[in-house]
Amino acid sequence: MLLFADLHIHSKYSRAVSKDMLIPALESHAKIKGISLLGTGDAQHPKWYSHLKEHLVKEKDGIYFTKSGFPFVLSTEISLIYKKAEKTRKVHFVLLFPSFAILDEFIAYLLSKGRIDYDGRPIFKIDSEQFVHDVKAISDAVEMIPAHIWTPWFSLFGSMSGFDSIEDCFGKEAKHIFALETGLSSDPPMNWRLSQLDRFTLVSFSDSHSFHPWRMGREATIFDIPLTYSALISALRTKKGYVGTIEVDPSYGKYHFDGHRKCNISRDPVKKQGDICPVCKKRLTIGVAHRVEELADRPAGYVPKGASKYYRLLPLHELLSFALKRGIATKGVREAAAMLLEGVPELDVLLHMNEKELISRSSKGIVALILKNRAGALTVIPGYDGEYGILS
Repeated sequence: MLLFADLHIHSKYSRAVSKDMLIPALESHAKIKGISLLGTGDAQHPKWYSHLKEHLVKEKDGIYFTKSGFPFVLSTEISLIYKKAEKTRKVHFVLLFPSFAILDEFIAYLLSKGRIDYDGRPIFKIDSEQFVHDVKAISDAVEMIPAHIWTPWFSLFGSMSGFDSIEDCFGKEAKHIFALETGLSSDPPMNWRLSQLDRFTLVSFSDSHSFHPWRMGREATIFDIPLTYSALISALRTKKGYVGTIEVDPSYGKYHFDGHRKCNISRDPVKKQGDICPVCKKRLTIGVAHRVEELADRPAGYVPKGASKYYRLLPLHELLSFALKRGIATKGVREAAAMLLEGVPELDVLLHMNEKELISRSSKGIVALILKNRAGALTVIPGYDGEYGILS
């Protein structure tokens, strides 16, 4: 069974998240996008936990279903902030749970360390190595995925708070880490440049803070597995049944290049212009492309044996906004999207719909843009220091 999974999202109880992020809206917009399996996000938050209990009415093989039969996996994101090797570390995890019973044990563990009611993505002062050890003591069935591993501020390899290797972060508990979330600002070819990452399953999810189609499912992971929790975890741990990923152009991500947003300074690290801002004279926010260059032990363009598939796609609404020269949330963009999406999900339009059918639904200019997007032939001005990249 081919599944398009987005397992890193948030509820309305996380900071900077749409108040409409509720299960019915998530289900509805996942269907519009073509996502066939969602993570719940924020599963330990008391109010969201109650909402999940209300709306996920059936369980089968570790997968939870809504009244209309849409599948969810219990999931959350946890932020760890702690000191190690005389440096403040900030590492985020996506966690997947096989049952509410195991989730309850995890919640009890978190409550022994602090509060969980103030944010859907709570912060704890726990070392990553210790955290993995403690969670695995609850159940080995809990999957722990380091989140957006290159983001400067809150990640495994982040330039501002991260580590240089998996072992530096996790020590003897590294054996329990099987998958890594690459984040918006990197893609598989960038990660293939590090031989230390060869054993890991590279996954991509949206980290969506709204259900809008240009956010939810903008990145996803493709599996060819039965719809069971055990099959999903097996695919993450062994790569059997793991097909590949849907990726945005990494230049679209908010931290691809070095830069200072307030000073309007963006720099390509390959050009080696230094990491000091020429305007304010402070250090630039060092982006993902720079960090990959620092840690890479292979040349750009290296493709490992057995490399997974990936599809580089910008969301449909981004394309329409560019083509129509209108804001992404405007009526004109929504109407153009509705014509293209009549009876079919967005991923089918972006990946599979033939040119003749596309032309019957839209203008030749928009169709040409969709086909260029499909071929990975679009140019994006890279994002930096919290600014998204811009289609050029």
